[in-house]
Amino acid sequence: MSSPVTTASNHEREQLCAQDATGQGSVPVPFRNSPELYVTNFHKRFTGVSATANGVVAQQLKLRSLELVGDPLPLAPAPISWWQAVRRSWRKPENLPFTIWHVRRNAEMLAGLIARDILRCPIRLVFTSAAKRRHSWFPRMLISRMDAVIATTATAAQLVPHVAAVVPHGVDIERFVPPGDREKVWAASGFPGRHGIGIVGRVRAEKGTDLFVEAMLRVLPQRPDFTAIVIGQALGADVAFEQELKAKLKAANLIDRCVFVGEVPATRMPEMMQCLSLLVAPPRYEGFGLTPLEAMASGAAVVASDTGAFADMISEGQTGHVVPVGDIESLVNAVLAITSDPKRLASMGQVARQRVAENFALSQEAARIDEVYERLWSGERF
Repeated sequence: MSSPVTTASNHEREQLCAQDATGQGSVPVPFRNSPELYVTNFHKRFTGVSATANGVVAQQLKLRSLELVGDPLPLAPAPISWWQAVRRSWRKPENLPFTIWHVRRNAEMLAGLIARDILRCPIRLVFTSAAKRRHSWFPRMLISRMDAVIATTATAAQLVPHVAAVVPHGVDIERFVPPGDREKVWAASGFPGRHGIGIVGRVRAEKGTDLFVEAMLRVLPQRPDFTAIVIGQALGADVAFEQELKAKLKAANLIDRCVFVGEVPATRMPEMMQCLSLLVAPPRYEGFGLTPLEAMASGAAVVASDTGAFADMISEGQTGHVVPVGDIESLVNAVLAITSDPKRLASMGQVARQRVAENFALSQEAARIDEVYERLWSGERF
């Protein structure tokens, strides 16, 4: 016997829209001009995926009527629940054939499929894929059911079906801006020295935190004006990993010059990036990687491992260096070379800012994503 929800008529669905999630009492029927776009965020912690969604949503609010579904994002409207999104999606946006749900995680794809295929909501599902290695069977199955896929790199596009466009992530160049005087900003931060070298991300081996610390053990004794900061949190088993790294720094009498600051709220990240003269991003694997773009937009140079989209972001020798993944010797040599002349380092940061503004502005990403929505609404299939 079919579920009443899956066999409900359009009129019955609109009546359901006037009831709360438990069916008890009434709430206002969704506004006449229903949202064109729902963006899902089913993750309480602010991850890299959250950061990219957060930035894009801030731009999309200028283009579309939009609701955030799930957990909060700093730059997005207050979120609604999945069930509220389902109820509102039964009413099509004005002058459009359906609503679009933009999803980025497995749980979000699954929630969208339930809404579209079981509850029969008139929606289409768009998934962003950044992975540069083959997905496991479950996400492959989910991705195969998407209406359109946006890949962040050409490599990612080769690993998934239904690709509508390759759209690299961008950064908000109005939020991430170079400081007027970087040395003054660094001095005001309270950290020692005159210049900052930073790493941003979860403290764990995949992010290369240990490679960063190993490099700093060799770089800092030769660069007395530089201090390193580790921005990010260790969770679970990685707490012991972090303690081991701190023990190595303490044994080398460098614990005060390589400082672990913990997790920094997304709202404070622009000011943290303004402190840095150099960002080091040495992950062993990265799908895309947004922090180098944030640093570059803030006028900092970057040394990164050859993963994610780092080689596309960095102009070798002009805005930074790209080194082989896991190669500590190359990493140390690159950091030593780029920090040998602080004036040249600052100049590279200026070029980095210009490169991001021209090629990786968040407004460009949002506009290209919106083109995919328009193609879906026009009836194109992928």
